Amino acid sequence: MSIASAFFSRKPIVLLIAISLAGCSGDLGPSVGIDGDSTVNAIKPSRNVGSGMRADPNSVAAYPAADMPLTTTSGNTESFGGVQTSGVGEPPVASQAARQLPMIDSDEALGADGVVQASAAGGVLRVPEDGVNMDAGLGVQPVQGLAEAQAEEIAEGNATQVVVDGIGTEAPQQVGQPMPMPGSVPMTEAADEVGRSAPAKGAPVDEEQQVAFIPRFNDPMAVPESHGGMPASEKACRQRLQRLGVKFREIPTISKGRSCGIPYPIELQSLSGGIQIRPAAQVNCQITEAFAKWVKNELAPSARMRYLSGVRSIHQMSSYSCRTMNSQKGAAMSEHAKGNAIDVGKIVLNNGKEILIRKKGFFAFREKGLLKAVRTDSCKYFTTVLGPGSDRFHKDHFHFDLRMRKSGYRHCSL
Repeated sequence: MSIASAFFSRKPIVLLIAISLAGCSGDLGPSVGIDGDSTVNAIKPSRNVGSGMRADPNSVAAYPAADMPLTTTSGNTESFGGVQTSGVGEPPVASQAARQLPMIDSDEALGADGVVQASAAGGVLRVPEDGVNMDAGLGVQPVQGLAEAQAEEIAEGNATQVVVDGIGTEAPQQVGQPMPMPGSVPMTEAADEVGRSAPAKGAPVDEEQQVAFIPRFNDPMAVPESHGGMPASEKACRQRLQRLGVKFREIPTISKGRSCGIPYPIELQSLSGGIQIRPAAQVNCQITEAFAKWVKNELAPSARMRYLSGVRSIHQMSSYSCRTMNSQKGAAMSEHAKGNAIDVGKIVLNNGKEILIRKKGFFAFREKGLLKAVRTDSCKYFTTVLGPGSDRFHKDHFHFDLRMRKSGYRHCSL
């Protein structure tokens, strides 16, 4: 049998299958009433008007809107809010009795002609010319904002801050005078922190004059510790020196490695009574205070008692010096390396008498008595006292220092 004869013998079967499929695909959706009349499946699909079919006017929507302004239904024409519709899918036709609402962004809706929109009672709402006062409507007092207050102050020329006009031009100028803050002192009467008064109103201002008076701490005693100034103990020590009549000068910090240096050094120039230090000694404040007390309480009175003359000058042989004890190799660092010691080699009286610090002869009674007295009393002021007779390193001078020992021991070789 050929292929063509086999195909035509099966043609009735193919047609039967095609007819069956066409009958089953007529309506594939479920029945409208399958779930009842109050579910989504109960909503009947609307046909397109263009297809020639219209919705049933007697049908009721499954979810009717209670507040819809649906007034009448007549045939295929419905009246909705005064606008008639000819049927589902057709554009609305405005009735002559109803007034069409303005467009949202039209001049009428925006109040260009005074009308905003039609009210529910049939009247119109108008916007006042000066706007709507919400504060008055709520019954509250009007509140003046910060920007309005500042603008009012500037307009009257009485601002609490300096007002400058002409910013960005070549000739900016101040407008008005700032009002003094409560409890403040007027600028014309207040002095700045460096002791200079502020210029009075209308006074010519030098171009080199600074606009803002920033305090300058020329005096190290005035620099707060929080701003890198010296500690309170150093300031108190210097105040005591001033009460003792000591003249000194602040010098920069001395720092030479970990073993040598003075954090807050001074240059000692003279003591009470005008006693000169030759040459000026670079020491710390603590040894200076002890030395000044020793000279004032012991050396000067002993010299007046024995020679009927005061002390003119004291010649020091060493103050700050970065070296070991007695300059010996391998020895501990000397107190001179910290500016905590001073060596005295000669004392000159007002009458011209020079007293050298060295071992005296048998008949030098007054000199031996003076040196012994001041050397003995010096242990009340220093922790270390060395001089002639102590060792070969101190045969020609007195050595005074304030070395701190754990046991509190004072070494005074008499």
